[in-house]
Amino acid sequence: MLDKELKKKVIEDFGLHENDTGSAEVQVAILTYRIEKLAEHLKEHKNDLHSKRGLLKMVNQRKRLLSYVKNKDINRYRKLIGKLGLRETA
Repeated sequence: MLDKELKKKVIEDFGLHENDTGSAEVQVAILTYRIEKLAEHLKEHKNDLHSKRGLLKMVNQRKRLLSYVKNKDINRYRKLIGKLGLRETA
């Protein structure tokens, strides 16, 4: 899990307004940081199949949220993947 300060910073950076905690952009950003942290864990613990399954679920959730943002507003999508350093697939 993310610590409170990091999560607050992510919400400030990606939120659409001051109290925004649930927009797709914020959810994608939080998932991205959780995915990165879990990927580091799996590099050390290769046989942790439960965490691997959780990682795959988070990646798929992020993919669905990114697809939603892309269909709603392509400019917001491009800005989001640029800020997060994600590459566009397909």
